[in-house]
Amino acid sequence: MTLRIGIDLGGSKIEIAAFDADGRQLLRRRVATPQGDYAATLETVAALVTAAESELGRQGTLGIGMPRAESRVTGLIKNANSTCLIGHPLRHDLETLLRREIRLANDANCFALSEAVDGAAAGAEVVFGVILGTGCGGGVVVRGQVLNGANAIAGEWGHNPLPWPRDEERPGPACYCGKQGCIETWLSGPGLAQDFHRHSGRELSAKAIAGLDDGDCLAAMARYEERLARGLAQVINLLDPEVIVLGGGLSKIARLYANVPRLWGRFVFSDAVTTRLLPPRHGDSGGVRGAAWLWNRQ
Repeated sequence: MTLRIGIDLGGSKIEIAAFDADGRQLLRRRVATPQGDYAATLETVAALVTAAESELGRQGTLGIGMPRAESRVTGLIKNANSTCLIGHPLRHDLETLLRREIRLANDANCFALSEAVDGAAAGAEVVFGVILGTGCGGGVVVRGQVLNGANAIAGEWGHNPLPWPRDEERPGPACYCGKQGCIETWLSGPGLAQDFHRHSGRELSAKAIAGLDDGDCLAAMARYEERLARGLAQVINLLDPEVIVLGGGLSKIARLYANVPRLWGRFVFSDAVTTRLLPPRHGDSGGVRGAAWLWNRQ
């Protein structure tokens, strides 16, 4: 029986899941990510795979999703907000430890692939998957295949400037990438919380802001939705996807799915917008499922 193993290698947790050929989940485990320790991260991933295969009684293919990308020139990790991974040959080192080929992809690509294969966007020709969490990632799937791009950065919308900025949005908050005003600084969870603090002087989490109906919170959510509409309108103008699926913690904010499409039409270069904005079918499992599907389902 075919066994496909996926790993979601995040900054705070490492998740492993195993699936059969039909996508049925056989096993799922989650552990904390060793902080700032590359060698310990390798050992944790290898131990999870070994334990899962021992429990299931067979070896499987292995795909790994992680924030940011592997350089096509050097094979080293680049742009990762888990900075201990930057500059290391992660895939090569794990292949040596586990003695098999490994497929590695951006976590947002994995999320988009999962939702395109048998999730909210199943059957759509062009899918854009968005991660709205501690960062702002994006992934593109075309006809069931991940679009990586010549520089392995396809879908990296979070590190473009917020489009059509207003005077009060210039130059924008500082981003860890070294620039200012990146979409990620506005539309990530921390970005929403910081915008709320700048306007109200209060400190609340993004989850709390979305859940309260006082004036400050409602105003912050209105600003957030309008900015998200601008950011996604730019994606629609470039890719014209049939479906955009939201993932990450902020994807659980139900009002986004009605309010944002009502706003993005004024920014999209078309007389009508048929792109659908949808919540994920697989929820928090999207990244790890997509990593497993990096291996051809046939």
